[in-house]
Amino acid sequence: MNKKVPQRMCIACREMKDKNDLLKIVKNKDGQIELDLTGKKAGRGAYICKSSECHKKLNKQKLLNRTFSMNVDAKIYEQIEEFYKIQN
Repeated sequence: MNKKVPQRMCIACREMKDKNDLLKIVKNKDGQIELDLTGKKAGRGAYICKSSECHKKLNKQKLLNRTFSMNVDAKIYEQIEEFYKIQN
């Protein structure tokens, strides 16, 4: 029997996609933001898909700041860009 893959929403395009196809960004209980490459870290999660339009929107509108209700360091946005450059 196949396990159903959980769906998550991309914070940029607002489309529901398979969790495995998205990058998870986590705000842990200490308020630190980090990329979650395993998808298993505890904390408030936000997801972004692989499309370049979504990355542009994420950076331009500083969507992580709004999602986590805090000022997110520019290094996090850079890490997301680097992650997808390596993936493609």
